[in-house]
Amino acid sequence: EETGVDIIRRALEAPLNQIASNAGLKGDVIVVKVKNSKSPMGFDLRSDGEELTDMFEAGVIDPTMVARTALQNAASIASLLITTEAVVVDKPETEGKGSAMPGGMPGGMGMPGGGMGY
Repeated sequence: EETGVDIIRRALEAPLNQIASNAGLKGDVIVVKVKNSKSPMGFDLRSDGEELTDMFEAGVIDPTMVARTALQNAASIASLLITTEAVVVDKPETEGKGSAMPGGMPGGMGMPGGGMGY
C-alpha cells in the first residue's frame, strides 16, 4: 500500500513540478512550498511565481469531480496494466527482412503493349 500511495503522490506532484520548470523556476522547490502551505494556496506562474497565491481568489479552480474522475481513471488503467499478463503492441520493424516485391503493375494477360491499350 505504501508503494501505491508513493506513486500517486509523485503523480500528483509531477504536473506542478513540470509547469514550474517550464516557467523557468525550480520545480522541486515550488512543489515543497505548495505542499507545506494551507489549501487552496498555490503559485500563480503568470506573476513572478515566487509568492503563494490563494487559487480560488485567482480564479484557478479544478472541479472536484473532474480531478477525482481523472485520478480514478488513471488508477483503473494502472491496475489493469499491472494485472494483465500480456499487452498487445506493434511488432518492431527488423533490418534485412529479405527482398521486397518489385514495384509497378504486372503486364497484361498476353495483350500487346502489356495490356496498357496502346
